[in-house]
Amino acid sequence: MSAAEEAPQTPDETAVVPAVAVGRELRFAYVAGVTPGKWIRRWEERMPDVPLHSFMSDDGAQLAVLRDGSADLSFVRLPVEREGLSVIPLYEEQPVVVAPKGHEISLFEEVGLADLSAETFLDVQELGGPEMALQVVASGAGLVILPMSVARHFNVKDTVARKLTGAPGTEIALAWPSDATDEVIEEFIGIVRGRTAASSRQPSAQQEKPKREPKPDRRGTGAAKKPKVAQRYAPNPDKGRGKGSRKKGKR
Repeated sequence: MSAAEEAPQTPDETAVVPAVAVGRELRFAYVAGVTPGKWIRRWEERMPDVPLHSFMSDDGAQLAVLRDGSADLSFVRLPVEREGLSVIPLYEEQPVVVAPKGHEISLFEEVGLADLSAETFLDVQELGGPEMALQVVASGAGLVILPMSVARHFNVKDTVARKLTGAPGTEIALAWPSDATDEVIEEFIGIVRGRTAASSRQPSAQQEKPKREPKPDRRGTGAAKKPKVAQRYAPNPDKGRGKGSRKKGKR
């Protein structure tokens, strides 16, 4: 995937909160199948003074939360109407076909879309979304195609899901109003894209960091420097020479 799966981060103890973040909070929404936990943890490590709030939205409201101000950013499933928005694609999702338990697709690890031409496929949106559609599938009325992450999220009993080949995949992206971009949003975008706390593109890393006071000299101003220790032995003349480099002679 993705942005989502990078090496673990460690908090930057010297990070400075951007001035625009003072008294600010950040809110984001995400559609089913997105797991934002790793980004939330990194935010709390780097920006502990800026509260972060998250909530799930259904696919039909993934942009409405931005239009009505409920969220500052939204993890959306493409395609979406991009007018007035900044949109960063993040990763593609694996499609699966979901069938009633006991269906013949359970005999395979993956199936091709062309092999299911005789099957009845249900429209997920017409059925009111993926959770309701999976309930209908469990009744034996037909099959549905969903992103793997969504099928796992709802995990409806008496259904079986298998990887599907030959079908177009879906893509997750991060969207926010273009005119709302500020240092706090830029900070969150950088975390989602896997930038480290020390990255020069992170607003918190660009702030002037406080200078540390020099440590006091505990020896005092009149303390005498330690005398150099005299060399007790003469240097070895053979040190550094290769084996057998010393000329042979009478002893």
